[in-house]
Amino acid sequence: MHETIRRLLPTAAGIAGTRWFLALIGSSVTLTAAPEDFFAIQVVDAATGRGVPLVELRAVNEAAWWTDSNGFVAFNEPGLMNREVFLHVVSPGYEMPADGFGYRGVKLRPVAGGNTTVPLVRLNIAERLYRVTGAGVYRDSVLLGRQVPTEQPLLNGEVTGQDTVVALPYAGKLFWFWGDTGRLSYPLGHFGVSGATSEWPGRGGLDPALGVNLTYFVDASGFSRPMCPQPNHGMRWLEGPVVVPDEQGRARLVSRLAVQNDLGDAAEWHLMVFNDETGAFESVQRWDLHDPHHSAHPQPVRVGGIDYWYLFPEYRVRAELRAMRDLRNYEAFTCVAGDGRWRGADTRVEHDAAGRPRFSWKAAADRLWPGRVSQLVQQKKLQAGATWHGMMDLASGRALGKGIESFAWNEYRRRWIAFFADQPGDVWFAEADTPLGPWGYARRVAEHGEYNFYNLAHHAFFDQLGGRRVYFEGTYTDSFSAARTRTPRYNYNQIMYALDLADERLQLPVAFYRVHTADGRLTLALRDQIVTEAAWERIEELAFFALPPECTRAGTVPVFAEERNGGTLTLTSPGTGARPLFVALPPEPAAPATGLAGVWQCRVRDANRPGDGLALTLEFKPAGDRWAVKSPAGDLSGTGTLQGQRLRLQLTSGGFVFDCEAMLEANRLAGTWQKIGSTEAGTWSGRRTDSRPAEWSSPALVGLSPYRRTATGKVFHSTAASPPSGAEGAGPVLCRVWRAPNESKQWDWRAQPRP
Repeated sequence: MHETIRRLLPTAAGIAGTRWFLALIGSSVTLTAAPEDFFAIQVVDAATGRGVPLVELRAVNEAAWWTDSNGFVAFNEPGLMNREVFLHVVSPGYEMPADGFGYRGVKLRPVAGGNTTVPLVRLNIAERLYRVTGAGVYRDSVLLGRQVPTEQPLLNGEVTGQDTVVALPYAGKLFWFWGDTGRLSYPLGHFGVSGATSEWPGRGGLDPALGVNLTYFVDASGFSRPMCPQPNHGMRWLEGPVVVPDEQGRARLVSRLAVQNDLGDAAEWHLMVFNDETGAFESVQRWDLHDPHHSAHPQPVRVGGIDYWYLFPEYRVRAELRAMRDLRNYEAFTCVAGDGRWRGADTRVEHDAAGRPRFSWKAAADRLWPGRVSQLVQQKKLQAGATWHGMMDLASGRALGKGIESFAWNEYRRRWIAFFADQPGDVWFAEADTPLGPWGYARRVAEHGEYNFYNLAHHAFFDQLGGRRVYFEGTYTDSFSAARTRTPRYNYNQIMYALDLADERLQLPVAFYRVHTADGRLTLALRDQIVTEAAWERIEELAFFALPPECTRAGTVPVFAEERNGGTLTLTSPGTGARPLFVALPPEPAAPATGLAGVWQCRVRDANRPGDGLALTLEFKPAGDRWAVKSPAGDLSGTGTLQGQRLRLQLTSGGFVFDCEAMLEANRLAGTWQKIGSTEAGTWSGRRTDSRPAEWSSPALVGLSPYRRTATGKVFHSTAASPPSGAEGAGPVLCRVWRAPNESKQWDWRAQPRP
């Protein structure tokens, strides 16, 4: 038996120990199997070559295996060895190319001691790295005798599942805390907050691209122990741990704690302080407060020389233990009138002279979280677009309104970035100039099929390459989802992702403001100029969103500023090396491709079999006076002719030959097929795949047009569809930009990131 396995057995060697080990990791293979008895299947990201976790391999008899955190499956299935086997390959956010019949999988012959690599195309922008918690994180790698990065690859702290992570640096280490925690020996674990530490990367800890070596706080049995033994009732959930100085100036680890009797409002809240000697949190203040718990990842912020912790973008407290004890010191950014306290249906909204809701920081006010904002909108006390929360899907222009889950300053983007979910399982990325927006447009960076992936946590302490590479994780669970089955080992555990902010798909539109200059002119400005000149008090309006000047995406146009007629905009560079003011889209959308060349999504139906038929993808390319066609997997190919609008093809797949014909009309194909030498026949149809980015056709795009003020003759540009009062048209639409998703002008410019 391989040394790695033998070292982890409860006895030095022997069949009894081996049986215990394999039962522990859930193996269905021969109890005395050694690494050379397995067929190694590694599923890798085609772009990086790295193993992909959470990939399902399913045989035609519905037997299934899931890759471990190295992307391995240790295959040794009685009855399936030494023979040709087809395995469907499925993983949310990744894709195996379809064969000629639409099946996405791999055909292989598993033999003991053999191996194969299966590449997957990553659809997610974020890269799935590894499972952080639970049993059998590297199960298959250990069975195969492969190298693993962590010290406890099979079972750590007797933990089988953990919900909702919060993490932060403290006392020279990284501290990790979770909510409800499952154990190996009984269906119920504990509900008193679990904890662990790890070393800093480069100081004894792993590179976060490889993994996290967790050292759990455990009890005498070796199982993760409650970090909050008191109070000893209900489910205890930490919210927003931070490090603050106490009255003697000593750094203390402090957190709010919700005590829950169910999933609704909290029964009580406590302020907890970590005791370094006992290794547990102790309550130093109980609050008769019943706000529901929300996972929080506080950020250090300095405002006017005062250090704060922003527990959420709209809720903050001074960064000192004395202040955190008293709820009167907590400030909410709110439009609730008077003292800012929430009074249910009797809650009133404060407005300014123009009738817009007036938001401001109020001490001792209740947090106005997105759920409460929704109630005010439903009660027609607040317009949906009048708050700072509003965001839109860049691709579709659809409103996104579930609220930010994790936010942080990012030095690479020079903006605040955020991660949040809109629908269960989604992960969205957005950026803004201040913690309170304007957040603008977001891009989905990961999805999890029917599964949920909630309480996202961006670990800013792991940021690499000056903030270009960031890491986030969340809880992968069937809870609150449409999942029909539970994924073995992965369910109810944490999965880590990495995101490269230099990815072209993350070039998001940013806010451009119309600002009064010191000499009274109006100009367009970006965040850095406004911060440098402390010009936030001179902002007249959020004019629009556009791509930043460094953007170089194909299909875009640079827009330059010219100092004439009051400062006009032009698509022509005013001088060699001139830097664009911003980047936009051309005034007219590019026409979709026409003709036969390109990728087509097709549907094939058998005349003798009812149903939706078979989906497949075909790519057409000119080849002299003929056309070459093939599927992405290359298992269906052929040639044909196009005469006028009539297409004739002969395709080969799996040794069979098919005669096909179709009519090409308005980017659609429709026709018939016949299998040569057989009575099998039917119909087929196709629709061209639009290769243009979806966001280029978003309904959120608006034209930016030149107008001339009738009184002065000066030219300005606006997204107004018709001349504003006192102006006249001065030419055609210059370009297309993105409209502002909300009307709020109340941002948080004084909030600056602090170390």
